[in-house]
Amino acid sequence: MARTIPIGEQNFATLRKENLFYIDKTKFIKEWWSGHDGVTLITRPRRFGKTLMLNTVYTFFALDFAQQSELFADLEIWQDEHFRRLQGTIPVIYLSFANVKCQTFSEAIQLIKILIENCYIKFRYILQDNLFSAWEKEHFINTNRNINDADAKMSLFSLSEYIYRYHAIKPIILIDEYDTPMHAAWINGYWHELIDFMRIFFNSTFKTNTLLERGLITGITRISKESLFSDLNNLEVVGTTSDLYSDCFGFTEEEVFSALAEYGLTAKQEVKQWYDGFIFGSHKGIYNPWSIIGYLKKKTFAPYWGQTSSNAMVGQLIGQSGQDIKEETASLLRGEAIVTKFDEQIVFSQLTNKPGAIWSFLMAAGYVKPLSFDLSTNEYQITLTNHEVHIIFEDLISSWFNHTFDYGKKFRAALMADDVNNMNNFLQKIATSTFSFFDTGGEEPERFYHAFVLGLIVDMKEHYEIRSNRESGFGRYDVLLFPRNTCAHGIIIEFKTMQSNVEANLSATCQNALKQILTKQYAEELLDRQIDINNIYIYGFAFQGKKIQICGGALSEINHKLAIQ
Repeated sequence: MARTIPIGEQNFATLRKENLFYIDKTKFIKEWWSGHDGVTLITRPRRFGKTLMLNTVYTFFALDFAQQSELFADLEIWQDEHFRRLQGTIPVIYLSFANVKCQTFSEAIQLIKILIENCYIKFRYILQDNLFSAWEKEHFINTNRNINDADAKMSLFSLSEYIYRYHAIKPIILIDEYDTPMHAAWINGYWHELIDFMRIFFNSTFKTNTLLERGLITGITRISKESLFSDLNNLEVVGTTSDLYSDCFGFTEEEVFSALAEYGLTAKQEVKQWYDGFIFGSHKGIYNPWSIIGYLKKKTFAPYWGQTSSNAMVGQLIGQSGQDIKEETASLLRGEAIVTKFDEQIVFSQLTNKPGAIWSFLMAAGYVKPLSFDLSTNEYQITLTNHEVHIIFEDLISSWFNHTFDYGKKFRAALMADDVNNMNNFLQKIATSTFSFFDTGGEEPERFYHAFVLGLIVDMKEHYEIRSNRESGFGRYDVLLFPRNTCAHGIIIEFKTMQSNVEANLSATCQNALKQILTKQYAEELLDRQIDINNIYIYGFAFQGKKIQICGGALSEINHKLAIQ
């Protein structure tokens, strides 16, 4: 009789006790433990069994399960006598940051402190012993949600010492979804505050902690060593390009086809088309486990993976990207492959301005896969992972741009007609309805507006050759639209953030943008290409947060007006 299929159950003991659907991945425990790495970071896309694996590791080693060896009795790990002796013999500290998805830094820190408090509560029984002084017992009890930030950063270091003194055994520390708080911080604009906290937290927990037996961390992305793990020289990183544990997360094709047979399902090729395609190291043919479980239960093909997350970060990245990324996105959606450089270390500050950084993030997140790569140049040929991801990606992109489509179309028409009033009107409506403060208030707001306007005008490529950040005259213009019909208008756009200490209002900022176009002679490239000076139009885009002002018009008229002033 086929086992009952649970949706979302990630508790190993529950799966085993109730004989629910489960694929044996316990060989990971043997491989990980035998590797003797002090601290291991494993990155895999979301819903790829990371949480269940950490729960399995916890259940195997933790003292709480010392008398429950039957949970592992018929699994692969139990075939080794050495590991049978290890089961239930080591204290384990276990935290999951899965729910730390906060809009503010203070909320994120408060949730982390609650998680720390729960860890201390679990081990409060050790205070019954006389090994600890009155001060130490008070410190232990007071390590709760009300502790200060400094104590929170050192909390797992201190807990390791308490545990070792009581049990004379060094603890294992497991941290699941370590990067979830950082993703939320990046989206909501408190990245630098949180990263400073987490850097010290991880350093004290995993580097300077001499009473740590092993550490195991999981997440979606490998945040760069410089950003977060700069002090951890004992860290073994296992990313999506590593062969280590390559078949321990996600289902292999053999495991999937065996499961299909258990439930009387025969659509192997359709399942392969929808859910196969993930590649870890040199191991191909890895399937998305969440989607396979959804199909086994509902027996209907659907993008189950896409229903598990808001994809907010991916949507924001594509929305803020420049013209090249948007064109590459369109190529992927057409089923084509693109070539990009890949860096498994994600530097969040580069996600919106470094070529290839977005695709590195999306590869780590599982949206794209490598078809081939050249190690000498670090270039990868990538494509969307499978049919399910194509649907998810298409919905994600359309949901980001659909609500701007109508206004964007009207904005483009106004730009081509030199209708400055409606250019202001429609771009302001887009900004008011879709931009967050983080979009327009980050470290480089001009870059954001530059990228977004490029995204709006990309559909004008039939009529214009769109150029960005190129030299002309005595400087580098922001955007130049070179007409394919030389009788049509040539357009130059300059973006400027209002500087309240030197400019009285947005109008002054706008005029300064026009003056820069004139004084730097950005129109030279158009004139060199035989565009009549009377057919060249220049525009200054001034902004302060979500407030926008556009000014400009015919170059000859603007030149005359500013010369009079």
